[in-house]
Amino acid sequence: YINICLKFPSEYHQSCWCDLILLYCRYYLKESKGSRRWLIFLEGKCGWFCFNKENCDSRYETMRRLMSSSKWPQTKTGTGILSSLPEENPHWWNANMVFIPYCSSDIWSGATPKTDQNDYAFMGSLIIKEVVKDLLTKGLDNAKILLLAGSSAGGTGVLLNVDPVSELLEELGHINIQVRGLSDSGWFLDNKQYRCTDCVDTINGAPTEVIKRGIKYWGDVVPERCRQAYEGKEWNCFFGYKVYPIIKRPVFIVQWLFDEAQLTVDNIHLTGQPVQEGQWRYIQNLGTELRNTLKDVPAIFAPACLSHEFITRNYWTDVQVKGTSLPRALHCWDRSLQENSRNNKSPSKGCPVHLIDSCPWPHCNPTCPTIRDQSTGQEMNVIQFLMHMGFDVQKMAHQQGMDPSKLLGMLSSGS
Repeated sequence: YINICLKFPSEYHQSCWCDLILLYCRYYLKESKGSRRWLIFLEGKCGWFCFNKENCDSRYETMRRLMSSSKWPQTKTGTGILSSLPEENPHWWNANMVFIPYCSSDIWSGATPKTDQNDYAFMGSLIIKEVVKDLLTKGLDNAKILLLAGSSAGGTGVLLNVDPVSELLEELGHINIQVRGLSDSGWFLDNKQYRCTDCVDTINGAPTEVIKRGIKYWGDVVPERCRQAYEGKEWNCFFGYKVYPIIKRPVFIVQWLFDEAQLTVDNIHLTGQPVQEGQWRYIQNLGTELRNTLKDVPAIFAPACLSHEFITRNYWTDVQVKGTSLPRALHCWDRSLQENSRNNKSPSKGCPVHLIDSCPWPHCNPTCPTIRDQSTGQEMNVIQFLMHMGFDVQKMAHQQGMDPSKLLGMLSSGS
């Protein structure tokens, strides 16, 4: 790992920091001498965020690794797209890899130092910029491609920071570095919750309400174009389908159609008990809503699976949509951008990069990652999982206009 100081704007004292109690910033680097490709990964780790002193205090006590680097290991082993093994990471294994842990609790958007009035600093956007500046002294200045990637809160962080990172490099004179984004599991909806509750934390509060409270507390920094588009309502910039059309740099979106984190904030809690019919309908409708917001995204990989985070999982090469795996789709996208760099977001024809499952149920894609019964820990096949979720074969077959035995056969065969 590498420690760096964060240089605050002139009106603040210069300081170094490690967490929300200010000491230093730490990131992890795996160099690949000779490679001109760089991947900077923003951690999310289902880390959510905090939006007032009370839940930030609670977060510091119960999830300190998300607010402090004091217990972080000396080294980390990359998995998925961060792996240095070509069999696990066929197209990015030899890139320079940078892992920035998530400890700012602000969805990588804050720019507020610790003050006498606030015990915490929220510096997510500044962390990214300072790491990029530091990397310029370690070989990034010679880069051809910089892929800013992230999962969960880090995935949303990519949407908020890919343009500012590119603009920073241009301001520093590095106009030939092609900056791109890879946002995994960060495309959240500001939809109506299944069951409304009091906004006491990020898990139970409505998505729009907790973001509104958060950006006031963090002093958020959103892309200037998005700020202008939603002046006075900057919370809109944290929802993928609203900020994506404003982003200038190419971004590849990876999103489970039945995202567990989205279901959690919508107050659908899958605790091991079969879901009720109303919950089942809500889950299906969520998949439809997500699919509709993604239909105009040129580069998208959206499997109909129930999960959260993808690109750093060891199974990321196994899941397919329409016969194409995510590493293959990313390679095709990468190649199409190189061949047609002037076309900012539209890949070449024939490139399998617009990949959205059309089947309507969680885990109807037979390549979805394994589901385990939360009460027993045993693996479940597709039919067992759907039955566990309250799936009514007779009713669903009738809706699809087919014989129930035929539907069961299709599910069993994975078709």
